[in-house]
Amino acid sequence: MAMSVGPAGGDEDEVVSAINTTPLVDVMLVLLIIFLITIPVVTTSIPVTLPKETIQVRESKPENVIISVDAGGGMYWYDSRVPNANALVERLKKVAAMKPQPEVQIRGDLAARYDAVGKVVYACQRAGITKVSFITEPPPRGG
Repeated sequence: MAMSVGPAGGDEDEVVSAINTTPLVDVMLVLLIIFLITIPVVTTSIPVTLPKETIQVRESKPENVIISVDAGGGMYWYDSRVPNANALVERLKKVAAMKPQPEVQIRGDLAARYDAVGKVVYACQRAGITKVSFITEPPPRGG
């Protein structure tokens, strides 16, 4: 008596219509493990409210004061150089006394150190300026 291995018909070219779900189950288990590891890290972080960035087109008014900081840290009132922070504070005190008080706009060079721009902001604070803004260039489109 011979032992038969396979279907009774003996046709070897039969199509198997059953779906092999083992790779699908493996992928799902890996994804489940990844989510179980990463979700607690995200949910246990410290809750902070991040600032929302809005892009607004600003029109420069003639009464606005423009202070520029070059790459070397030099300060400029419009186009004239200001020798030091104390001289800047004295000029800003005159502007702070105006009614309505004009806006001070700071233009900082990309290569300028942060402390140079910080000195201008601190001078505005010391002089009593209530509105300070930064002038920047928008990023290139598509980049």
